[in-house]
Amino acid sequence: MKKKIIVVTPIYEDTESAEKLISKLKDRFKDGLYIVAVDDGSINKPMHIDILKKVEADGVILQLFKNVGHQKAIAIGLQYVAENIDWADRVVVMDSDGEDEPDTIYPLLNDLKSEDVDIAVGKRRGRSEAIQFQFFYQIYKFIFRLLTGRSIGFGNFVAMKIEGLHRLVKMPEIWTHFAASILSSKLRISFCPVDRGRRYFGQSKLNFVGFALHGFKAIMIFSEEVLVRVGIFCAFVAFLSIVGGFVAVLLKFIGIATPGWFSIVMGVFVLVFLQTGTLTLMTLLLTGIVKNNPQEISAYNKFIKNIINA
Repeated sequence: MKKKIIVVTPIYEDTESAEKLISKLKDRFKDGLYIVAVDDGSINKPMHIDILKKVEADGVILQLFKNVGHQKAIAIGLQYVAENIDWADRVVVMDSDGEDEPDTIYPLLNDLKSEDVDIAVGKRRGRSEAIQFQFFYQIYKFIFRLLTGRSIGFGNFVAMKIEGLHRLVKMPEIWTHFAASILSSKLRISFCPVDRGRRYFGQSKLNFVGFALHGFKAIMIFSEEVLVRVGIFCAFVAFLSIVGGFVAVLLKFIGIATPGWFSIVMGVFVLVFLQTGTLTLMTLLLTGIVKNNPQEISAYNKFIKNIINA
């Protein structure tokens, strides 16, 4: 029977959760399901094909040579689908830990029925993390909007049409941050509110530092926009420093400045001017690194150790 939905899910040392997720997906989509499980270099609990056979789910396991992180694992899975599978109508990306519920796939697929939607993203209605994490997450969203001019409130849980898939896999940015790449893709996006599920087993392996790095990578996707905004801000501060310096010189010549005041004020203005120039230069260098070091589109092959079909 011709499959219509492909589910791409990255898995790292969590076969229990993956087995439960695949079982639930099989119950809901029956034979209209094809699993692309990307085993992200698991050593202690590698993904076995028996897990798919146990629930009679059709699919493939991509075993990677090493752990590359869930963003690159998603990119590898999507590029594998784009190059090797030409019969699917829809592609779903979701985490395997249980926080993306199989039942919430239906609203995403329903949004894709519109001709004006290329990709539907799951925007979580609420978060269950600790208050401290939620506080810093709100700060991060504010900084992201301030630097990029865009809002980001979704993660890896998305459903897309095949046309959207082939556009995304041509973007080297998906190797860095999947969600930010979707915003940058110019695809027509539908934001679908979904409830967050609970992890099936264990705790998240991503700590606060990992979340911070993940957020920074999202900002890197829009490095050119960030450069413009930072440049404008730095130019404004530099202009104020120059104006302040002229005012300080004027006060010095008319004799209003007190002894020692002029040198201190001028030193502060010169330091601020140099710092704004340094910040602009660093942002420019970062932009060059991001834009001039793209990942090859077909590079996913070199990460795959084994391809195991069910």
